[in-house]
Amino acid sequence: MQMTFEASSSVTLLFDFWNVHGPAGMVLSVFIVLLLTVVFEILKVWRVWLSSGSRLAHPPSAYAAAPSGRTESSSALDASPSESSLTPTETQPPRNSWLLHVIQTCLHVLQVTLGYMLMLCVMSYNVWIFLGVILGSALGYYVAFPLLGQMSLYGRVRH
Repeated sequence: MQMTFEASSSVTLLFDFWNVHGPAGMVLSVFIVLLLTVVFEILKVWRVWLSSGSRLAHPPSAYAAAPSGRTESSSALDASPSESSLTPTETQPPRNSWLLHVIQTCLHVLQVTLGYMLMLCVMSYNVWIFLGVILGSALGYYVAFPLLGQMSLYGRVRH
């Protein structure tokens, strides 16, 4: 087995049936590995979003916010917190916590499996496959990281 990087167009990736011979097969294989790496990066961001910003992770508060019906002529007493703002509202206990945990577990297993598969692709010591993983990681991070900011804003700010 080759233990140094080489730039050939012949390689076997992950399984016996993924046996690449020729430039066209190498281009297709690099594209597939690149897409798998982009999915891997998006999956990482999705898991972070689910654990921090989703409605499943943060059940509604048990305390209602005081309605703000003040006008410019309101007194200082009207602006102070009242007992009504600390009154518990009728909410159900978070039933979705087990669902979130199951989803997180499945996504974790998928992420670890995909990560190891990409590592094994790199361990083929083919320069083109290696570059596909690196470019896919950069592209995936470039695409997914801004989505994390948008998703966390959507998950926290509800209109």
